[in-house]
Amino acid sequence: MTWGPLRAEQTSPAYWLQLKRIIRRQQSYIAIAVAIYAGLWAADRPSGLATTIIYTLPLCNLIALVNEQLGFLSAKRSPLRSWGIYLALVLFIAVVGVAVVNVIQYPLHKYPGQTLWQFLQSGWKLPFMATVIVGISTGLYRGTRDRLETKNRALQEAIEQETAHRERQEKELQQAREIQQSLLPKKIPQIDGFEIDGAWEPAREVGGDYFDVIQLSPTKIGICIADVAGKGVSAALLMANVQAIVRAFATESASPANLCGRVNSVLCSSIGAGKFVTLFYGVLDAVHNTFRYTSAGHLPPILIRADGNAQQLSNGGALLGVFAEWLYEDSAIRLWPGDRLLLFTDGITEAGMENGEEFGEERVITSALASASLSARDLKMSLLDDAKKFCGSPMKDDATLIVISALAANREAKGELERRAVISI
Repeated sequence: MTWGPLRAEQTSPAYWLQLKRIIRRQQSYIAIAVAIYAGLWAADRPSGLATTIIYTLPLCNLIALVNEQLGFLSAKRSPLRSWGIYLALVLFIAVVGVAVVNVIQYPLHKYPGQTLWQFLQSGWKLPFMATVIVGISTGLYRGTRDRLETKNRALQEAIEQETAHRERQEKELQQAREIQQSLLPKKIPQIDGFEIDGAWEPAREVGGDYFDVIQLSPTKIGICIADVAGKGVSAALLMANVQAIVRAFATESASPANLCGRVNSVLCSSIGAGKFVTLFYGVLDAVHNTFRYTSAGHLPPILIRADGNAQQLSNGGALLGVFAEWLYEDSAIRLWPGDRLLLFTDGITEAGMENGEEFGEERVITSALASASLSARDLKMSLLDDAKKFCGSPMKDDATLIVISALAANREAKGELERRAVISI
């Protein structure tokens, strides 16, 4: 005997899954038949097991088929109406089932003088009630199953949508981070007699902190550090805007106060409500050994002298993007060989433990003094490591740090340049 080739649908996983479901369903129906037979036996109403199975299997399959075909009832009608129609069908099936089962059983039993009608009258209750009970139970099971499947599908779709959304968001944030990193100085400019290094560590993929080191001339460098209110993409976009504005106005002839005023004017006319920026900008002059600066609401940098004394650079200007007419003022200090100047955002000083204790400016000074003999780069890494160890976990806010170190070398050459220059501080 030869078998023809299987159709494509018969070899698909869905076909075999459906076949397994049908087989499991028949096994359940046989179990129901055995239970009915056991109930009849216990009630002293014995009936043949084969007869019970013959009756139960078609009955259960018929009711299951009716259930499968009546899905439109719950979708188009109220639960009360759909159940009314379903129960009417179950009662009809019960009447037909009683007639069929008794017609099958009548020849098998020898009751002298008993007509078929008398046999029906005496044996209709059990098959009728069994049919109704199986029908209602099957309907309840189907309704519960359909509701659970609907909820599961909805939950699965929500999970898939959320997963896809998160994947897109993570990809977009990663791209934003790469763009934001590209805006930071790839190579920090240097001038004779000084060493400058910086670090930027966002708390998220992107952040609102920003620093820049701009070569203004062979002997002058503009140094900027800023903190945009908020976190995430909106803060990063505003940070990119601030970076572009600072770069546009940063020239050798522009004083820090003039630059802050012009940046503030632009931001006040374009920034959104509730947004602001803190910014510190200074110009490092290698000829005069000076650092001229202005603060727009930013944390005061810490100057650590070569002899270990520490002081904050006080200059209190208003936040950028808030007061359009604010006039900023310049301040200046002289940097001697061995001095260190630390510019930072509040992500470092406010790095805290779970009990609420913050790293604070005193620990910044202590960490810097402990690393006084290190290079600017190593001091930067040491200070960031100390802040992270203090937290015991990644810092919750964006952290940015710039270290300016006045070198001991070229002191005589600097003295000669100073004698030639006119210093006005």
